[in-house]
Amino acid sequence: MTLLFSLLRRGIPCVSVIGLVLLSACNSTGITRTSSLVPAGDPLVSSSPDVAPADIAQPILREEGGNNAQAEPASSVHLAQAEMPVDGPASATERDASSESAAPHDGVVSSALPDSGQSDTIELRDVLLSLEASFPLVQAALLEVPLADGKQIAAWGEFDTKLKAASQNGPSGYYQTYRNDMGFVQPLYTGGEVFGGYRIGRGDFQPWYGERQTNNAGEVKAGARIPLVRNRSIDERRADLWRAEYDRDLAQPEVRLQLLSFAMEGSVAYWSWVAAGRKYQIGAAALMVARERNRQLERRVQEGDVDPPVLQDSLRTIAQRESKLIDLGRKVQQSAVKLSLFYRTLDGTPVVPDRSQLPTFPTPSPVDAGRLSADVQLAIDARPEMEIYDILRQKIEVDRAEGANDMRPSLDAQLSGSQDLGGAASSKRDKSQFELEAGLFFDVPLQRRKGYGKIQAADAKLAQIAAKRVYTEDKIRAEVQAIYAALVAAYERVGKARESLRLATYMAEVERRKFELGESDLLAVALREQYAIEAADDEAEALLEYFVARATYAAVLAIDPAAQAAEADFSSNEVPPMPMPE
Repeated sequence: MTLLFSLLRRGIPCVSVIGLVLLSACNSTGITRTSSLVPAGDPLVSSSPDVAPADIAQPILREEGGNNAQAEPASSVHLAQAEMPVDGPASATERDASSESAAPHDGVVSSALPDSGQSDTIELRDVLLSLEASFPLVQAALLEVPLADGKQIAAWGEFDTKLKAASQNGPSGYYQTYRNDMGFVQPLYTGGEVFGGYRIGRGDFQPWYGERQTNNAGEVKAGARIPLVRNRSIDERRADLWRAEYDRDLAQPEVRLQLLSFAMEGSVAYWSWVAAGRKYQIGAAALMVARERNRQLERRVQEGDVDPPVLQDSLRTIAQRESKLIDLGRKVQQSAVKLSLFYRTLDGTPVVPDRSQLPTFPTPSPVDAGRLSADVQLAIDARPEMEIYDILRQKIEVDRAEGANDMRPSLDAQLSGSQDLGGAASSKRDKSQFELEAGLFFDVPLQRRKGYGKIQAADAKLAQIAAKRVYTEDKIRAEVQAIYAALVAAYERVGKARESLRLATYMAEVERRKFELGESDLLAVALREQYAIEAADDEAEALLEYFVARATYAAVLAIDPAAQAAEADFSSNEVPPMPMPE
């Protein structure tokens, strides 16, 4: 940046400087530094057919007086440093002062990174890890697991041991009776139940209720009831429990499905913020060049080299670019606020990133079309939707098995034994002997419509799931194919956009040379400059499209956010420059 301002203060034409600025923009996104801004052998720039990159910089940096300024390579000038204040149109004196200082403009809304300083660059992995750790909707999704656990525990409650007790007394009347009993029932997971208890009956009982009377110390009883046909392999209690277990299994893929969606949204918000910052930096550099050119024109008007109307047109350009920069600043701030929904501190507080934390776009990598078939199968195997359908099918098969169970007759066997304790209640001692009782209980619904209805509903649901599963598999296959096409097209578009930027920068340099030779005017120079700015914006759009496609690719292949974060270390690895098209 120091070099940039020193060149401008020496009176070097501003359009020369924008070539350096835009070239550095190319370098920051992976264009090789040896690609020439000016084709070798052009008569307007160089007479040598073989021009080295260092030789190209010399005519670009030539001063108006004809002296060549020794300078650093163009790659040392970074567009990210060319931020300008957005305070509206300024006077010529104010513009001179601002071009000397070029203090960066801080955003209206800014906040510190979680557990780090503001100067740290925010990478995609930071957003993905923050999203997984503290995004509220992720936390809400993760609560589906304990919610399903609670329902499963509630279903196990049908197998709880039940304690029963009763006290029935008739203290007045001809027959005065006192009866108290207590017992338990324990349902069995294999079907049926065991039971036991104690009762005592005292007083004068009606002759027809003689069984209510016990010996003086009461009676103990125990037994079991076992299903022989219906409810043997499945019953209502076990069916409810199995459905709850499948609901718990469903919670995991449903949470994963939401995590993948949130990760894609967060990645898109991140790359949109990076692209907005990129365009702001381009706009700031364009405004800086326009202001410095205006300062030079003011001097030339005073010297009589340029007509005054040209200066007014330069002021119009400055006002236009200031207005554009204000709008670009708004978009950066809005995209930063949107990103803060996904980028939070550990306690969940949204963090609005500052423009000083903007990274540069990493270098796109080509797509291996040979992996298309493998990635299709990988997506089908890994996508949580397929797992969800498999679990739903198993859950509905429980409903069908329950319907088939209701079609069977109920035949239960019961065996129980009882023994009275203490002194005999009567002289016959008819309650003192151990009693053993066995029985069979049978019932069957004649129409059996309950079972038929459950089976029919379950079969229809199974057919629905099978059809949806086939469609989802076809949809996943189409999504993988579509995202491959998007990645290939986006990668190629980036290459063409960079070539367009290189050519637009070259044409701006040519127009500047023609202006120096008196063969062009300021309007043509500004027009070529605008083409270079538009080409730089188009490159930013192409890079945004590519990395949004990559985020979609990760979601389509069901790559978890943690794995995406591990693969998103773009800044720490040296990525080879993307080859320019011939």
